[in-house]
Amino acid sequence: MLGKVISFGLKGINGYKVDVEVDLNKGVPSFDMVGLPDASVKESKERVRSAIKNSALTFPLSRITVNFAPASTRKEGSLYDLGVACAILIAQGALNSESLKQFVVLGELSLNGDLKPVSGILPILISAKQKGFCKFVVPSANKKEASYIEGIDVYSFDDLSGVVRFFNGNLTQQPDEKSEWKPQTNCVFADDLARVKGQYAAKRALEIAACGGHNILLWGPPGSGKTMLARCMPSILPDLTFEEALEITKIHSIAGVLDEKSGIVRQRPFRSPHHTATTVALTGGGKDCKPGEISLAHNGVLFLDEFPEYSRNTLETLRQPIEDGLITIARANQTVEYPANFILVASMNPCPCGNFGSKTLQCTCSAGEIAKYLKKLSGPLMDRIDLKIDVDRVSYYDLRTESKEESSEDVRARVNNAREIQNKRFKGTGVHCNAKMNNKMIKQYCELDTDAELLLQNAYEKYNMSARGCNRILKVARTIADLDASENIEAGHIAEAIAYRLSDKF
Repeated sequence: MLGKVISFGLKGINGYKVDVEVDLNKGVPSFDMVGLPDASVKESKERVRSAIKNSALTFPLSRITVNFAPASTRKEGSLYDLGVACAILIAQGALNSESLKQFVVLGELSLNGDLKPVSGILPILISAKQKGFCKFVVPSANKKEASYIEGIDVYSFDDLSGVVRFFNGNLTQQPDEKSEWKPQTNCVFADDLARVKGQYAAKRALEIAACGGHNILLWGPPGSGKTMLARCMPSILPDLTFEEALEITKIHSIAGVLDEKSGIVRQRPFRSPHHTATTVALTGGGKDCKPGEISLAHNGVLFLDEFPEYSRNTLETLRQPIEDGLITIARANQTVEYPANFILVASMNPCPCGNFGSKTLQCTCSAGEIAKYLKKLSGPLMDRIDLKIDVDRVSYYDLRTESKEESSEDVRARVNNAREIQNKRFKGTGVHCNAKMNNKMIKQYCELDTDAELLLQNAYEKYNMSARGCNRILKVARTIADLDASENIEAGHIAEAIAYRLSDKF
Protein backbone atom coordinates (compact mmCIF):
# COMPACT_ATOMS: atom_id res chain seq x y z
CA MET A 1 0.00 0.00 0.00
CA LEU A 2 1.08 3.57 -0.67
CA GLY A 3 0.85 6.69 1.50
CA LYS A 4 1.77 10.24 0.50
CA VAL A 5 2.10 13.49 2.47
CA ILE A 6 3.24 16.97 1.37
CA SER A 7 6.10 18.55 3.31
CA PHE A 8 8.64 21.29 2.60
CA GLY A 9 12.41 21.68 2.72
CA LEU A 10 14.68 24.71 2.83
CA LYS A 11 17.42 25.92 0.54
CA GLY A 12 18.79 29.13 1.98
CA ILE A 13 15.76 31.25 2.86
CA ASN A 14 13.58 29.68 0.17
CA GLY A 15 11.37 26.65 0.68
CA TYR A 16 10.70 23.88 -1.84
CA LYS A 17 8.00 21.21 -1.95
CA VAL A 18 8.92 17.70 -0.80
CA ASP A 19 6.60 14.73 -1.35
CA VAL A 20 7.01 12.15 1.42
CA GLU A 21 5.99 8.79 -0.11
CA VAL A 22 5.76 5.53 1.83
CA ASP A 23 5.32 2.05 0.35
CA LEU A 24 4.46 -1.00 2.51
CA ASN A 25 5.25 -4.46 1.12
CA LYS A 26 5.19 -7.99 2.46
CA GLY A 27 8.48 -9.56 3.41
CA VAL A 28 11.15 -9.35 6.07
CA PRO A 29 10.47 -6.18 8.14
CA SER A 30 12.81 -3.33 7.17
CA PHE A 31 12.83 0.45 7.08
CA ASP A 32 14.64 2.11 4.16
CA MET A 33 14.84 5.76 3.12
CA VAL A 34 15.74 7.06 -0.33
CA GLY A 35 15.79 10.51 -1.95
CA LEU A 36 19.14 11.85 -0.64
CA PRO A 37 18.30 12.03 3.09
CA ASP A 38 21.14 13.17 5.35
CA ALA A 39 22.01 11.58 8.70
CA SER A 40 19.43 13.60 10.67
CA VAL A 41 16.67 12.47 8.28
CA LYS A 42 17.76 8.83 8.37
CA GLU A 43 17.73 8.89 12.16
CA SER A 44 14.04 9.73 12.02
CA LYS A 45 13.35 6.01 11.52
CA GLU A 46 13.79 5.34 15.23
CA ARG A 47 11.96 8.49 16.27
CA VAL A 48 8.99 7.66 14.03
CA ARG A 49 8.86 4.01 15.12
CA SER A 50 8.83 4.87 18.83
CA ALA A 51 6.43 7.81 18.40
CA ILE A 52 3.84 5.67 16.60
CA LYS A 53 4.04 2.88 19.18
CA ASN A 54 3.91 5.27 22.15
CA SER A 55 0.89 7.05 20.68
CA ALA A 56 -1.21 3.86 21.02
CA LEU A 57 -0.96 3.26 17.26
CA THR A 58 0.29 0.23 15.37
CA PHE A 59 3.64 0.30 13.62
CA PRO A 60 3.52 -1.99 10.56
CA LEU A 61 5.73 -5.10 10.50
CA SER A 62 6.42 -4.77 6.77
CA ARG A 63 9.08 -3.75 4.32
CA ILE A 64 8.85 0.04 4.58
CA THR A 65 10.32 2.23 1.85
CA VAL A 66 10.26 6.02 2.29
CA ASN A 67 11.00 8.26 -0.68
CA PHE A 68 11.61 12.01 -0.49
CA ALA A 69 10.84 13.62 -3.85
CA PRO A 70 12.47 15.34 -5.66
CA ALA A 71 15.12 12.67 -5.20
CA SER A 72 17.86 14.84 -6.70
CA THR A 73 17.80 17.40 -3.84
CA ARG A 74 19.48 16.66 -0.52
CA LYS A 75 17.08 16.58 2.45
CA GLU A 76 18.29 17.87 5.81
CA GLY A 77 16.86 18.31 9.29
CA SER A 78 14.21 16.74 11.49
CA LEU A 79 11.17 18.58 10.07
CA TYR A 80 10.11 15.53 8.00
CA ASP A 81 9.43 13.29 11.05
CA LEU A 82 5.72 14.06 11.24
CA GLY A 83 5.31 13.70 7.47
CA VAL A 84 6.94 10.25 7.50
CA ALA A 85 4.77 9.10 10.42
CA CYS A 86 1.56 10.33 8.74
CA ALA A 87 2.50 8.70 5.41
CA ILE A 88 3.10 5.36 7.17
CA LEU A 89 -0.26 5.59 8.95
CA ILE A 90 -1.98 6.43 5.63
CA ALA A 91 -0.33 3.45 3.93
CA GLN A 92 -1.69 1.03 6.53
CA GLY A 93 -5.16 2.63 6.57
CA ALA A 94 -4.92 4.16 10.06
CA LEU A 95 -5.17 7.78 8.81
CA ASN A 96 -7.62 9.42 6.42
CA SER A 97 -5.62 10.38 3.31
CA GLU A 98 -8.36 12.55 1.75
CA SER A 99 -8.37 15.07 4.58
CA LEU A 100 -4.57 15.40 4.43
CA LYS A 101 -4.26 16.11 0.71
CA GLN A 102 -4.35 19.91 0.96
CA PHE A 103 -2.10 20.16 4.03
CA VAL A 104 1.64 20.76 4.35
CA VAL A 105 2.90 18.73 7.32
CA LEU A 106 5.95 19.82 9.34
CA GLY A 107 7.35 18.76 12.69
CA GLU A 108 9.92 16.78 14.66
CA LEU A 109 8.80 13.83 16.78
CA SER A 110 10.07 12.83 20.18
CA LEU A 111 10.09 9.19 21.22
CA ASN A 112 6.84 9.54 23.20
CA GLY A 113 4.99 11.07 20.25
CA ASP A 114 5.21 14.71 21.28
CA LEU A 115 5.84 17.30 18.58
CA LYS A 116 8.99 19.39 18.98
CA PRO A 117 9.70 22.74 17.26
CA VAL A 118 11.70 22.93 14.06
CA SER A 119 13.81 25.70 12.56
CA GLY A 120 12.81 27.67 9.49
CA ILE A 121 9.01 27.56 9.86
CA LEU A 122 8.49 31.18 8.78
CA PRO A 123 10.44 31.04 5.47
CA ILE A 124 8.87 27.66 4.70
CA LEU A 125 5.32 28.94 5.20
CA ILE A 126 5.99 32.07 3.15
CA SER A 127 7.45 30.03 0.28
CA ALA A 128 4.63 27.48 0.46
CA LYS A 129 2.05 30.25 0.38
CA GLN A 130 3.68 31.66 -2.76
CA LYS A 131 3.39 28.21 -4.33
CA GLY A 132 -0.35 28.03 -3.62
CA PHE A 133 -0.50 26.10 -0.33
CA CYS A 134 -2.66 27.59 2.40
CA LYS A 135 -3.15 24.87 5.06
CA PHE A 136 -0.40 23.75 7.42
CA VAL A 137 0.22 21.43 10.36
CA VAL A 138 3.00 22.59 12.70
CA PRO A 139 4.16 21.86 16.28
CA SER A 140 2.54 24.00 18.98
CA ALA A 141 5.95 25.47 19.85
CA ASN A 142 6.06 27.04 16.34
CA LYS A 143 2.52 28.42 16.66
CA LYS A 144 3.56 31.99 17.46
CA GLU A 145 6.06 32.20 14.63
CA ALA A 146 3.47 30.99 12.10
CA SER A 147 0.74 33.33 13.33
CA TYR A 148 2.10 36.45 11.61
CA ILE A 149 1.45 35.27 8.04
CA GLU A 150 -1.87 36.36 6.60
CA GLY A 151 -3.85 34.33 4.07
CA ILE A 152 -3.09 30.86 5.43
CA ASP A 153 -4.64 28.47 7.97
CA VAL A 154 -2.25 27.00 10.51
CA TYR A 155 -3.18 24.12 12.81
CA SER A 156 -0.77 23.49 15.67
CA PHE A 157 -0.65 20.27 17.71
CA ASP A 158 1.17 19.00 20.77
CA ASP A 159 1.56 15.37 19.71
CA LEU A 160 1.09 12.79 16.96
CA SER A 161 -2.10 11.38 18.43
CA GLY A 162 -3.76 14.82 18.20
CA VAL A 163 -2.86 15.03 14.51
CA VAL A 164 -4.30 11.56 13.85
CA ARG A 165 -7.52 12.28 15.73
CA PHE A 166 -7.97 15.59 13.89
CA PHE A 167 -7.63 14.12 10.40
CA ASN A 168 -9.76 11.11 11.28
CA GLY A 169 -12.56 13.44 12.38
CA ASN A 170 -12.34 12.62 16.08
CA LEU A 171 -11.07 16.04 17.11
CA THR A 172 -12.53 19.45 16.24
CA GLN A 173 -9.95 22.21 15.98
CA GLN A 174 -10.05 25.68 14.47
CA PRO A 175 -7.10 27.36 12.73
CA ASP A 176 -4.79 29.26 15.06
CA GLU A 177 -5.53 32.94 15.64
CA LYS A 178 -3.39 35.51 13.88
CA SER A 179 -1.04 37.76 15.84
CA GLU A 180 -0.79 41.50 15.36
CA TRP A 181 2.72 42.75 14.83
CA LYS A 182 3.99 45.93 16.45
CA PRO A 183 7.58 47.17 16.75
CA GLN A 184 8.98 47.10 20.27
CA THR A 185 9.21 50.80 21.08
CA ASN A 186 9.43 50.79 24.89
CA CYS A 187 12.82 49.04 25.05
CA VAL A 188 15.24 49.59 27.90
CA PHE A 189 18.79 49.57 26.55
CA ALA A 190 21.88 48.83 28.60
CA ASP A 191 23.75 51.71 26.94
CA ASP A 192 22.31 55.17 26.32
CA LEU A 193 23.89 58.24 24.75
CA ALA A 194 22.87 60.20 27.84
CA ARG A 195 25.63 58.36 29.73
CA VAL A 196 28.32 59.30 27.20
CA LYS A 197 30.13 62.48 28.24
CA GLY A 198 31.36 64.74 25.46
CA GLN A 199 32.19 63.14 22.07
CA TYR A 200 29.64 65.33 20.31
CA ALA A 201 31.11 64.79 16.83
CA ALA A 202 30.98 61.01 17.29
CA LYS A 203 27.38 61.17 18.53
CA ARG A 204 26.39 63.24 15.50
CA ALA A 205 28.08 60.70 13.20
CA LEU A 206 26.29 57.79 14.88
CA GLU A 207 22.97 59.59 14.40
CA ILE A 208 23.68 60.01 10.68
CA ALA A 209 24.79 56.37 10.36
CA ALA A 210 21.64 55.08 12.09
CA CYS A 211 19.39 57.33 10.02
CA GLY A 212 20.77 56.47 6.58
CA GLY A 213 22.21 52.99 7.16
CA HIS A 214 25.80 54.16 6.59
CA ASN A 215 28.95 52.31 7.63
CA ILE A 216 31.05 54.03 10.30
CA LEU A 217 34.55 53.66 11.75
CA LEU A 218 35.45 54.97 15.22
CA TRP A 219 39.18 55.29 15.84
CA GLY A 220 41.12 56.72 18.74
CA PRO A 221 43.25 55.88 21.79
CA PRO A 222 42.24 53.22 24.34
CA GLY A 223 39.63 54.32 26.85
CA SER A 224 38.23 57.14 24.76
CA GLY A 225 34.75 55.59 24.62
CA LYS A 226 34.69 53.97 21.15
CA THR A 227 33.12 50.70 22.30
CA MET A 228 30.60 52.44 24.55
CA LEU A 229 29.53 54.68 21.67
CA ALA A 230 29.13 51.69 19.37
CA ARG A 231 27.06 49.82 21.94
CA CYS A 232 24.70 52.81 22.12
CA MET A 233 23.86 52.26 18.44
CA PRO A 234 20.87 49.91 19.09
CA SER A 235 19.22 52.60 21.23
CA ILE A 236 19.02 55.06 18.32
CA LEU A 237 18.18 52.71 15.43
CA PRO A 238 14.85 53.45 13.69
CA ASP A 239 11.76 51.34 14.36
CA LEU A 240 11.37 48.18 12.31
CA THR A 241 8.80 47.91 9.56
CA PHE A 242 6.84 44.65 9.30
CA GLU A 243 8.58 43.76 6.01
CA GLU A 244 12.01 44.24 7.60
CA ALA A 245 10.96 42.19 10.64
CA LEU A 246 9.89 39.28 8.42
CA GLU A 247 13.23 39.34 6.59
CA ILE A 248 15.15 39.22 9.88
CA THR A 249 12.89 36.55 11.35
CA LYS A 250 13.42 34.29 8.33
CA ILE A 251 17.17 34.27 8.89
CA HIS A 252 16.98 33.89 12.68
CA SER A 253 14.47 31.04 12.28
CA ILE A 254 16.78 29.16 9.91
CA ALA A 255 19.73 29.70 12.26
CA GLY A 256 17.66 28.41 15.21
CA VAL A 257 18.14 31.56 17.33
CA LEU A 258 14.56 32.85 17.18
CA ASP A 259 12.74 33.44 20.46
CA GLU A 260 9.80 30.98 20.51
CA LYS A 261 7.73 33.18 22.83
CA SER A 262 7.63 36.21 20.57
CA GLY A 263 7.75 34.26 17.30
CA ILE A 264 9.09 37.28 15.42
CA VAL A 265 11.96 39.75 15.73
CA ARG A 266 10.79 43.12 17.09
CA GLN A 267 14.15 44.89 17.44
CA ARG A 268 16.93 45.45 14.96
CA PRO A 269 19.73 42.95 15.60
CA PHE A 270 23.08 43.99 17.03
CA ARG A 271 25.77 41.37 16.41
CA SER A 272 29.26 41.67 17.89
CA PRO A 273 31.47 38.68 17.04
CA HIS A 274 34.90 38.41 18.68
CA HIS A 275 37.92 39.20 16.53
CA THR A 276 38.92 35.51 16.62
CA ALA A 277 35.76 34.61 14.66
CA THR A 278 36.47 32.53 11.57
CA THR A 279 35.53 33.50 8.04
CA VAL A 280 32.75 30.88 7.99
CA ALA A 281 31.35 32.16 11.30
CA LEU A 282 31.21 35.67 9.89
CA THR A 283 29.93 35.00 6.36
CA GLY A 284 28.05 31.71 6.89
CA GLY A 285 28.54 28.28 5.40
CA GLY A 286 29.71 25.03 6.91
CA LYS A 287 28.21 21.64 6.16
CA ASP A 288 24.60 22.87 6.22
CA CYS A 289 25.28 26.31 4.69
CA LYS A 290 23.85 28.13 7.70
CA PRO A 291 23.72 31.95 7.84
CA GLY A 292 26.67 33.74 9.45
CA GLU A 293 27.00 36.86 11.58
CA ILE A 294 26.60 39.26 8.64
CA SER A 295 23.24 37.69 7.78
CA LEU A 296 22.12 37.55 11.41
CA ALA A 297 22.84 41.30 11.45
CA HIS A 298 20.56 41.88 8.44
CA ASN A 299 18.62 45.17 8.80
CA GLY A 300 20.64 45.85 11.94
CA VAL A 301 24.22 46.43 13.07
CA LEU A 302 27.40 44.37 12.75
CA PHE A 303 29.87 45.69 15.32
CA LEU A 304 33.52 44.71 14.82
CA ASP A 305 35.57 45.85 17.81
CA GLU A 306 39.36 45.96 17.43
CA PHE A 307 38.89 46.07 13.65
CA PRO A 308 42.51 45.36 12.56
CA GLU A 309 42.73 42.32 14.85
CA TYR A 310 40.43 40.31 12.58
CA SER A 311 42.27 38.31 9.97
CA ARG A 312 42.70 40.16 6.70
CA ASN A 313 41.06 37.34 4.71
CA THR A 314 38.00 37.52 6.97
CA LEU A 315 37.68 41.28 6.57
CA GLU A 316 38.07 41.08 2.79
CA THR A 317 35.02 38.82 2.59
CA LEU A 318 32.92 41.79 3.79
CA ARG A 319 33.56 43.80 0.63
CA GLN A 320 30.99 42.10 -1.62
CA PRO A 321 28.18 41.86 1.00
CA ILE A 322 28.62 45.54 1.93
CA GLU A 323 28.19 46.49 -1.72
CA ASP A 324 25.42 44.04 -2.73
CA GLY A 325 23.50 43.53 0.52
CA LEU A 326 23.64 39.74 0.21
CA ILE A 327 26.12 36.87 0.52
CA THR A 328 26.33 33.91 -1.84
CA ILE A 329 27.65 30.75 -0.18
CA ALA A 330 28.89 28.24 -2.76
CA ARG A 331 29.77 24.71 -1.69
CA ALA A 332 30.28 21.47 -3.60
CA ASN A 333 26.78 20.16 -2.88
CA GLN A 334 24.77 23.41 -2.95
CA THR A 335 24.77 27.18 -3.44
CA VAL A 336 22.58 29.42 -1.29
CA GLU A 337 22.04 33.16 -0.90
CA TYR A 338 21.35 35.00 2.34
CA PRO A 339 20.50 38.69 2.79
CA ALA A 340 23.29 40.69 4.44
CA ASN A 341 22.12 44.28 4.46
CA PHE A 342 23.75 45.58 7.64
CA ILE A 343 25.31 48.73 9.08
CA LEU A 344 29.00 48.09 9.72
CA VAL A 345 30.19 49.77 12.91
CA ALA A 346 33.93 49.28 13.45
CA SER A 347 36.23 50.56 16.16
CA MET A 348 40.01 50.50 16.36
CA ASN A 349 43.14 52.00 17.82
CA PRO A 350 45.13 53.99 15.25
CA CYS A 351 48.38 52.15 16.05
CA PRO A 352 49.68 49.26 18.21
CA CYS A 353 50.11 51.46 21.31
CA GLY A 354 46.87 53.28 20.53
CA ASN A 355 48.10 56.87 20.92
CA PHE A 356 48.92 57.88 17.35
CA GLY A 357 47.17 61.17 16.57
CA SER A 358 46.10 61.80 20.16
CA LYS A 359 46.10 65.41 21.32
CA THR A 360 47.22 64.49 24.85
CA LEU A 361 49.20 61.24 24.63
CA GLN A 362 52.56 60.42 23.04
CA CYS A 363 52.76 57.60 20.50
CA THR A 364 55.67 55.18 21.04
CA CYS A 365 55.31 53.29 17.75
CA SER A 366 57.69 53.64 14.85
CA ALA A 367 56.45 54.70 11.41
CA GLY A 368 56.99 51.15 10.17
CA GLU A 369 54.94 49.65 12.99
CA ILE A 370 52.09 52.06 12.32
CA ALA A 371 52.17 51.36 8.59
CA LYS A 372 52.17 47.60 9.20
CA TYR A 373 49.26 47.91 11.61
CA LEU A 374 47.11 50.00 9.25
CA LYS A 375 48.04 47.80 6.28
CA LYS A 376 45.75 45.12 7.69
CA LEU A 377 42.86 47.22 6.37
CA SER A 378 42.80 47.30 2.58
CA GLY A 379 41.97 50.37 0.54
CA PRO A 380 38.90 48.83 -1.13
CA LEU A 381 37.45 47.92 2.29
CA MET A 382 38.08 51.40 3.73
CA ASP A 383 36.54 52.94 0.60
CA ARG A 384 33.25 51.29 1.60
CA ILE A 385 33.15 53.06 4.98
CA ASP A 386 31.22 56.34 4.80
CA LEU A 387 32.03 57.96 8.14
CA LYS A 388 35.47 57.92 9.79
CA ILE A 389 35.46 59.58 13.19
CA ASP A 390 38.36 60.54 15.46
CA VAL A 391 37.34 59.72 19.04
CA ASP A 392 39.94 61.31 21.30
CA ARG A 393 39.91 61.16 25.09
CA VAL A 394 37.44 63.46 26.82
CA SER A 395 38.63 66.26 29.09
CA TYR A 396 38.29 65.95 32.85
CA TYR A 397 35.72 68.72 32.84
CA ASP A 398 33.51 66.89 30.29
CA LEU A 399 33.95 63.64 32.20
CA ARG A 400 32.94 64.99 35.62
CA THR A 401 30.44 67.67 34.67
CA GLU A 402 26.86 67.24 35.85
CA SER A 403 25.41 68.75 32.69
CA LYS A 404 22.68 66.64 31.14
CA GLU A 405 23.55 64.93 27.86
CA GLU A 406 21.01 64.31 25.10
CA SER A 407 19.34 60.94 25.52
CA SER A 408 19.09 58.18 22.94
CA GLU A 409 15.30 58.60 23.01
CA ASP A 410 15.60 62.16 21.70
CA VAL A 411 18.08 61.15 19.01
CA ARG A 412 15.93 58.18 18.01
CA ALA A 413 12.93 60.45 17.51
CA ARG A 414 14.90 62.46 14.92
CA VAL A 415 16.16 59.26 13.30
CA ASN A 416 12.61 57.90 13.01
CA ASN A 417 11.39 61.12 11.41
CA ALA A 418 14.19 61.09 8.85
CA ARG A 419 13.76 57.37 8.16
CA GLU A 420 10.04 57.96 7.56
CA ILE A 421 11.02 60.41 4.82
CA GLN A 422 13.20 57.71 3.27
CA ASN A 423 10.48 55.04 3.51
CA LYS A 424 8.09 57.30 1.61
CA ARG A 425 10.78 58.18 -0.92
CA PHE A 426 11.66 54.55 -1.69
CA LYS A 427 8.20 53.01 -1.25
CA GLY A 428 7.74 49.93 -3.43
CA THR A 429 11.43 49.67 -4.42
CA GLY A 430 12.66 47.30 -1.71
CA VAL A 431 15.09 49.99 -0.50
CA HIS A 432 14.67 51.23 3.09
CA CYS A 433 17.50 53.73 3.54
CA ASN A 434 19.73 56.15 1.66
CA ALA A 435 22.84 53.99 1.91
CA LYS A 436 21.28 51.39 -0.41
CA MET A 437 20.42 53.80 -3.24
CA ASN A 438 21.55 52.65 -6.69
CA ASN A 439 23.02 54.97 -9.31
CA LYS A 440 19.62 55.72 -10.81
CA MET A 441 18.24 56.73 -7.39
CA ILE A 442 21.31 58.86 -6.64
CA LYS A 443 20.75 60.80 -9.88
CA GLN A 444 17.06 61.23 -9.05
CA TYR A 445 17.23 62.16 -5.37
CA CYS A 446 20.67 63.77 -4.98
CA GLU A 447 20.51 66.80 -7.24
CA LEU A 448 22.92 69.59 -6.26
CA ASP A 449 22.85 73.33 -6.73
CA THR A 450 25.84 75.17 -8.20
CA ASP A 451 27.65 75.79 -4.88
CA ALA A 452 27.23 72.20 -3.67
CA GLU A 453 28.33 70.82 -7.06
CA LEU A 454 31.47 72.97 -7.08
CA LEU A 455 32.34 71.95 -3.51
CA LEU A 456 32.03 68.25 -4.34
CA GLN A 457 34.06 68.67 -7.54
CA ASN A 458 36.92 70.38 -5.72
CA ALA A 459 37.03 67.65 -3.05
CA TYR A 460 36.88 64.90 -5.69
CA GLU A 461 39.84 66.31 -7.62
CA LYS A 462 41.92 67.44 -4.64
CA TYR A 463 41.72 64.14 -2.74
CA ASN A 464 41.66 61.80 -5.76
CA MET A 465 38.41 60.18 -4.69
CA SER A 466 36.99 57.08 -6.32
CA ALA A 467 33.63 57.10 -8.06
CA ARG A 468 32.31 54.97 -5.18
CA GLY A 469 33.58 57.52 -2.67
CA CYS A 470 31.87 60.36 -4.51
CA ASN A 471 28.56 58.48 -4.60
CA ARG A 472 28.80 57.66 -0.91
CA ILE A 473 29.34 61.34 -0.09
CA LEU A 474 26.12 62.10 -1.97
CA LYS A 475 24.26 59.41 0.00
CA VAL A 476 25.50 60.76 3.34
CA ALA A 477 24.64 64.30 2.29
CA ARG A 478 21.13 63.13 1.39
CA THR A 479 20.80 61.69 4.91
CA ILE A 480 22.04 64.89 6.54
CA ALA A 481 19.49 66.84 4.48
CA ASP A 482 16.75 64.44 5.63
CA LEU A 483 17.72 65.06 9.26
CA ASP A 484 17.34 68.77 8.54
CA ALA A 485 13.99 68.06 6.82
CA SER A 486 15.45 69.69 3.72
CA GLU A 487 14.16 68.64 0.32
CA ASN A 488 17.35 69.82 -1.38
CA ILE A 489 20.96 68.95 -0.68
CA GLU A 490 22.78 72.17 0.16
CA ALA A 491 26.47 73.04 0.22
CA GLY A 492 26.57 72.67 4.02
CA HIS A 493 25.30 69.10 3.78
CA ILE A 494 27.97 68.23 1.22
CA ALA A 495 30.69 69.88 3.33
CA GLU A 496 29.74 67.84 6.42
CA ALA A 497 29.60 64.60 4.40
CA ILE A 498 33.06 65.30 2.94
CA ALA A 499 34.47 65.98 6.41
CA TYR A 500 33.26 62.58 7.64
CA ARG A 501 34.64 60.87 4.55
CA LEU A 502 38.18 62.25 4.71
CA SER A 503 40.77 61.32 7.27
CA ASP A 504 44.45 62.08 7.56
CA LYS A 505 45.05 58.53 8.87
CA PHE A 506 43.23 56.49 6.19
